Amino acid sequence: MCTRRRIPEPNNPVLIAVVGGRDCSPEEAELAEEVGREIARRGAVLICGGLTGVMEAACRGAWEEGGITIGVLPGERREEANPYVRIPIVTGLGEARNVIIVKSAHAVIAINGEYGTLSEIAYALKAGIPVVGLRTWKIEGGRIASDPIIRASGSREAVEKAFRAIRGDEDLSG
Repeated sequence: MCTRRRIPEPNNPVLIAVVGGRDCSPEEAELAEEVGREIARRGAVLICGGLTGVMEAACRGAWEEGGITIGVLPGERREEANPYVRIPIVTGLGEARNVIIVKSAHAVIAINGEYGTLSEIAYALKAGIPVVGLRTWKIEGGRIASDPIIRASGSREAVEKAFRAIRGDEDLSG
C-alpha cells in the first residue's frame, strides 16, 4: 500500500499527475477537464504527459481556471505539447518519461487509459504515491490482496481523494 508522504509547504506546491490515454471519449474528456479545473481551483499544479486526449482535456480545465500545467513530453520538440501546457519539458525519452511524471507528483489521478497509463499506475504504486482511479485499470492477483487504487466516481471526488491521500487520511472509501 502507499506510504505517508510529507505534506507540501507553501513554497513547494502540490503536484498532481493526471494520466490517461492519448485517445478518449467525449465523456472521459469531460471528466479530465473537470479534474484539471478542480486541481487549479485548489492551487495545485497539474503534471501530465502533455499530449492529446485525457492529458489535453485536463490541461484545458486547469488552464481555464488559471492553473499551472506541466507537460513532460516524450519527444524532442516542445511544439508537440498541447496548447494548454504552460511548462513543456522535453525529454526525448518516449514512454520512459512516465516515471518522471509520476515520481514528480504527490498523487496520481488515472482516467481510463491503456498500457502507458497502466505503467504510470504501477510506477506510482511501487513508489508509494497514491493513485486515484476514475474508470481505469483494476489491479489484483499475485501478491496483491486487494486493488490498491483509490476509487472515485466523479472528478471532484477524485481530486478530493487525492488531497486526502496526500494528507495521509486513513479512510478514503467515501
